[in-house]
Amino acid sequence: MPTYTVTTPRATYPIVAERGCLRTLKSHIPARIGTVFFVTTEDVWKLHGPALKNAMGGREFEVLFFPGSESHKRMPDVEALAEQMMQCGGDRASIVIAFGGGIVTDVGGFLAAVFMRGIPVIQIPTTLLAQVDAAIGGKTGVNLNAGKNLVGSFHQPLAVLIDPGLLDTLPEREYRAGLFEVIKHGIIADPDLFRMLHEEPAAVLAQKQNVVDRMIWDSVRIKGEVVSGDEREEDRRRILNFGHTFGHALEAETAYSQFLHGEAVGWGMKTAAILGRMEGTCSDECTASIAECICLYGPFPSWRELNAERLFARLKSDKKTVKGLVHFVLPVEIGVVTITPEVAERHVLAAIKESLE
Repeated sequence: MPTYTVTTPRATYPIVAERGCLRTLKSHIPARIGTVFFVTTEDVWKLHGPALKNAMGGREFEVLFFPGSESHKRMPDVEALAEQMMQCGGDRASIVIAFGGGIVTDVGGFLAAVFMRGIPVIQIPTTLLAQVDAAIGGKTGVNLNAGKNLVGSFHQPLAVLIDPGLLDTLPEREYRAGLFEVIKHGIIADPDLFRMLHEEPAAVLAQKQNVVDRMIWDSVRIKGEVVSGDEREEDRRRILNFGHTFGHALEAETAYSQFLHGEAVGWGMKTAAILGRMEGTCSDECTASIAECICLYGPFPSWRELNAERLFARLKSDKKTVKGLVHFVLPVEIGVVTITPEVAERHVLAAIKESLE
């Protein structure tokens, strides 16, 4: 069974990435566990709930339905879920199983991190974006008006079960949005993965099984290696933020209602590449290659009416800002990036304007 083991100072756990691995769920739940709580959305449960019920092998569980969407990724919704857990007998022996896309894995993980000061969580991502990024690494959190994921916790799971077969029911736009996180992994650490995405868009968009499995496994390997070496984003893990600083500003500026997270990251990577060209970290050829690859997996919602100055101002609210300085992840070449707060503000604004054209 393809498994990557994440080892951090606080936890060691498997990421199982294999078709059909959903059936192994019960074996990952410790015998000492009390009440099992699934956190999911009604649409995901309707599609895949019966399979999960079979995987539980007759063990009883409770289902907590989360409304979904970035607008509900807020503290009141976490409190509502915690109240339901208490009403259903939740205690320190309980476990949360987050079953859904990236918003569900973020919220479910955060719920587990704070309920009774911390209970175990198992992540079962059902979207491509969640399978290659959101469910891996123990980052959990919710949004504030000021920005994305500004309240959260590092809370590593007991296990992550990634079944590519769950993507068969994924809407096309959600699948495309997840591809931008895969592109990100190629740009920051794997030229061969990037090359496949750049040169074989027909196979990628057709969701050919061997291509999807490769994208997921390479992303699991890359993120697992980075998290194992830097659990709390104090050093190398910051490379995973490539495209996110600009992307989060775009999401906040559009009130989390216009762009899917992956789409925002796609625009953010394009903008970061332009900034890298202006700052001299990467060549014109590298910048063009990144932009071309990103454009292969559109279309995007229109961003032409957005105000560059307002997006620029939003950057200061990003959670990666330290002592008032925004740390940008910029490409050097495909497979290599650099992290720096030392960029000219005029270049940042100019990069945003060019990317919005």
